[in-house]
Amino acid sequence: MRKVSIVPRGRALGVTFQSPSTDRYGYDARYLEGRIVGALGGRAAEEIVYGNVTTGAESDLEQVTHIARQMVGRWGMSDVIGLVSVIPAPGEENYYGPGGAASVSDDTRELVDREVRRIVEGCYDRARRMLSAERERLESLTRALLEHETLDQDDAYRAAGWEPGSAPGDSAPGDGRPDADAPGEPAELPAGS
Repeated sequence: MRKVSIVPRGRALGVTFQSPSTDRYGYDARYLEGRIVGALGGRAAEEIVYGNVTTGAESDLEQVTHIARQMVGRWGMSDVIGLVSVIPAPGEENYYGPGGAASVSDDTRELVDREVRRIVEGCYDRARRMLSAERERLESLTRALLEHETLDQDDAYRAAGWEPGSAPGDSAPGDGRPDADAPGEPAELPAGS
Protein backbone atom coordinates (compact mmCIF):
# COMPACT_ATOMS: atom_id res chain seq x y z
CA MET A 1 0.00 0.00 0.00
CA ARG A 2 1.40 3.35 -0.99
CA LYS A 3 -1.52 5.66 -0.24
CA VAL A 4 -5.14 5.46 0.85
CA SER A 5 -7.83 8.05 0.17
CA ILE A 6 -11.52 8.57 0.79
CA VAL A 7 -11.69 11.14 -2.00
CA PRO A 8 -13.98 9.70 -4.71
CA ARG A 9 -12.24 8.91 -8.02
CA GLY A 10 -14.33 7.88 -11.01
CA ARG A 11 -16.73 5.17 -9.89
CA ALA A 12 -14.75 4.50 -6.71
CA LEU A 13 -15.83 6.06 -3.42
CA GLY A 14 -12.25 5.84 -2.17
CA VAL A 15 -9.07 4.16 -3.28
CA THR A 16 -5.98 2.39 -2.02
CA PHE A 17 -2.94 2.84 -4.22
CA GLN A 18 -0.77 -0.25 -4.30
CA SER A 19 2.49 -1.09 -5.97
CA PRO A 20 4.94 -3.89 -5.29
CA SER A 21 7.98 -2.95 -3.24
CA THR A 22 10.19 -4.71 -5.79
CA ASP A 23 9.90 -5.66 -9.45
CA ARG A 24 8.11 -8.97 -9.72
CA TYR A 25 7.64 -11.28 -12.66
CA GLY A 26 5.97 -14.24 -11.04
CA TYR A 27 3.42 -14.39 -8.25
CA ASP A 28 2.69 -17.25 -5.89
CA ALA A 29 -0.81 -18.24 -4.77
CA ARG A 30 -0.38 -16.75 -1.27
CA TYR A 31 0.57 -13.38 -2.72
CA LEU A 32 -2.38 -13.40 -5.12
CA GLU A 33 -4.80 -14.43 -2.38
CA GLY A 34 -3.40 -11.60 -0.26
CA ARG A 35 -4.13 -9.17 -3.08
CA ILE A 36 -7.70 -10.47 -3.24
CA VAL A 37 -8.11 -10.13 0.54
CA GLY A 38 -6.79 -6.56 0.37
CA ALA A 39 -9.05 -5.61 -2.51
CA LEU A 40 -12.07 -6.96 -0.64
CA GLY A 41 -11.18 -5.06 2.54
CA GLY A 42 -13.35 -2.05 1.73
CA ARG A 43 -16.40 -4.18 1.07
CA ALA A 44 -15.77 -6.19 4.24
CA ALA A 45 -15.37 -2.98 6.27
CA GLU A 46 -18.73 -1.71 4.97
CA GLU A 47 -20.41 -4.90 6.10
CA ILE A 48 -18.72 -4.87 9.52
CA VAL A 49 -19.25 -1.17 10.27
CA TYR A 50 -22.62 -0.51 8.64
CA GLY A 51 -24.17 -3.96 8.42
CA ASN A 52 -24.83 -3.22 4.76
CA VAL A 53 -22.90 -2.92 1.50
CA THR A 54 -22.88 -0.38 -1.33
CA THR A 55 -21.96 -0.36 -5.01
CA GLY A 56 -18.57 1.16 -4.11
CA ALA A 57 -16.70 -2.14 -4.48
CA GLU A 58 -17.55 -2.60 -8.17
CA SER A 59 -14.02 -2.26 -9.52
CA ASP A 60 -12.63 -4.27 -6.59
CA LEU A 61 -15.00 -7.12 -7.45
CA GLU A 62 -13.95 -7.00 -11.10
CA GLN A 63 -10.28 -7.05 -10.07
CA VAL A 64 -10.60 -9.98 -7.65
CA THR A 65 -12.68 -11.99 -10.11
CA HIS A 66 -10.02 -11.46 -12.77
CA ILE A 67 -7.18 -12.51 -10.44
CA ALA A 68 -9.03 -15.61 -9.19
CA ARG A 69 -10.05 -16.61 -12.73
CA GLN A 70 -6.43 -16.39 -13.89
CA MET A 71 -5.29 -18.41 -10.86
CA VAL A 72 -7.78 -21.17 -11.66
CA GLY A 73 -7.91 -21.18 -15.43
CA ARG A 74 -4.44 -20.14 -16.61
CA TRP A 75 -1.92 -20.59 -13.82
CA GLY A 76 -2.77 -24.06 -12.50
CA MET A 77 -3.51 -22.85 -8.94
CA SER A 78 -6.60 -25.00 -8.42
CA ASP A 79 -6.50 -28.64 -7.39
CA VAL A 80 -9.96 -29.10 -8.93
CA ILE A 81 -8.95 -27.86 -12.40
CA GLY A 82 -5.38 -29.06 -12.14
CA LEU A 83 -2.25 -28.11 -14.03
CA VAL A 84 -3.95 -27.17 -17.27
CA SER A 85 -4.78 -23.88 -18.91
CA VAL A 86 -8.50 -23.86 -19.63
CA ILE A 87 -9.24 -20.21 -20.28
CA PRO A 88 -7.86 -18.28 -23.23
CA ALA A 89 -5.21 -15.63 -22.99
CA PRO A 90 -6.40 -12.07 -23.56
CA GLY A 91 -7.04 -11.56 -27.27
CA GLU A 92 -7.59 -15.27 -27.94
CA GLU A 93 -11.15 -15.52 -26.63
CA ASN A 94 -12.56 -16.59 -30.02
CA TYR A 95 -9.67 -18.88 -30.97
CA TYR A 96 -10.86 -22.44 -31.72
CA GLY A 97 -7.55 -24.24 -31.16
CA PRO A 98 -6.00 -25.48 -27.90
CA GLY A 99 -6.53 -22.93 -25.14
CA GLY A 100 -9.27 -21.09 -27.02
CA ALA A 101 -12.70 -20.53 -25.52
CA ALA A 102 -14.37 -22.91 -27.98
CA SER A 103 -12.14 -25.82 -26.87
CA VAL A 104 -13.36 -25.76 -23.26
CA SER A 105 -16.43 -27.76 -22.28
CA ASP A 106 -19.40 -26.26 -20.48
CA ASP A 107 -18.65 -28.55 -17.52
CA THR A 108 -15.11 -27.19 -17.28
CA ARG A 109 -16.35 -23.60 -17.47
CA GLU A 110 -18.74 -24.38 -14.63
CA LEU A 111 -15.90 -25.87 -12.57
CA VAL A 112 -13.81 -22.76 -13.19
CA ASP A 113 -16.69 -20.54 -12.05
CA ARG A 114 -17.14 -22.60 -8.86
CA GLU A 115 -13.43 -22.46 -8.07
CA VAL A 116 -13.29 -18.70 -8.68
CA ARG A 117 -16.24 -18.26 -6.32
CA ARG A 118 -14.58 -20.52 -3.70
CA ILE A 119 -11.34 -18.49 -3.79
CA VAL A 120 -13.08 -15.09 -3.70
CA GLU A 121 -15.51 -16.09 -0.94
CA GLY A 122 -12.68 -17.60 1.12
CA CYS A 123 -10.64 -14.42 0.76
CA TYR A 124 -13.67 -12.30 1.65
CA ASP A 125 -14.21 -14.35 4.82
CA ARG A 126 -10.54 -13.84 5.64
CA ALA A 127 -10.85 -10.06 5.13
CA ARG A 128 -13.90 -9.93 7.42
CA ARG A 129 -12.17 -11.99 10.13
CA MET A 130 -9.04 -9.84 9.99
CA LEU A 131 -10.97 -6.56 10.13
CA SER A 132 -13.25 -7.82 12.90
CA ALA A 133 -10.22 -8.87 14.95
CA GLU A 134 -8.57 -5.49 14.32
CA ARG A 135 -11.72 -3.35 14.64
CA GLU A 136 -10.03 -0.70 16.82
CA ARG A 137 -7.25 -0.27 14.24
CA LEU A 138 -9.92 0.05 11.54
CA GLU A 139 -11.71 2.75 13.56
CA SER A 140 -8.45 4.61 14.19
CA LEU A 141 -7.59 4.57 10.48
CA THR A 142 -11.12 5.75 9.68
CA ARG A 143 -10.79 8.72 12.06
CA ALA A 144 -7.47 9.72 10.45
CA LEU A 145 -8.96 9.46 6.95
CA LEU A 146 -11.98 11.56 7.94
CA GLU A 147 -9.59 14.20 9.26
CA HIS A 148 -7.06 14.19 6.39
CA GLU A 149 -8.93 12.49 3.47
CA THR A 150 -5.67 11.02 2.08
CA LEU A 151 -2.87 9.29 3.96
CA ASP A 152 0.49 8.18 2.63
CA GLN A 153 1.85 4.79 3.59
CA ASP A 154 3.63 5.83 6.78
CA ASP A 155 0.70 7.94 8.04
CA ALA A 156 -1.78 5.12 7.33
CA TYR A 157 0.38 2.63 9.24
CA ARG A 158 0.72 4.98 12.20
CA ALA A 159 -3.02 5.74 12.20
CA ALA A 160 -3.68 1.99 12.43
CA GLY A 161 -1.13 1.62 15.23
CA TRP A 162 1.59 -0.17 13.28
CA GLU A 163 5.12 0.70 12.32
CA PRO A 164 5.64 0.62 8.54
CA GLY A 165 6.45 -2.91 7.48
CA SER A 166 5.03 -4.53 10.62
CA ALA A 167 1.41 -5.10 9.60
CA PRO A 168 0.05 -8.53 8.68
CA GLY A 169 0.88 -9.33 5.09
CA ASP A 170 3.89 -7.02 4.86
CA SER A 171 6.38 -9.82 4.40
CA ALA A 172 7.27 -10.72 0.84
CA PRO A 173 7.44 -14.35 -0.25
CA GLY A 174 10.93 -15.70 0.23
CA ASP A 175 12.14 -12.92 2.54
CA GLY A 176 12.35 -15.28 5.51
CA ARG A 177 9.71 -13.50 7.59
CA PRO A 178 6.45 -15.21 8.46
CA ASP A 179 3.43 -14.06 6.47
CA ALA A 180 1.12 -13.06 9.32
CA ASP A 181 -2.00 -12.81 7.19
CA ALA A 182 -1.63 -16.17 5.50
CA PRO A 183 -4.32 -18.64 6.48
CA GLY A 184 -3.47 -21.61 8.64
CA GLU A 185 -0.05 -23.07 9.16
CA PRO A 186 2.89 -22.65 6.77
CA ALA A 187 2.50 -24.83 3.71
CA GLU A 188 4.13 -28.24 3.96
CA LEU A 189 6.49 -29.37 1.23
CA PRO A 190 5.26 -32.28 -0.88
CA ALA A 191 6.75 -35.66 0.01
CA GLY A 192 10.16 -36.13 -1.57
CA SER A 193 10.95 -32.40 -1.71
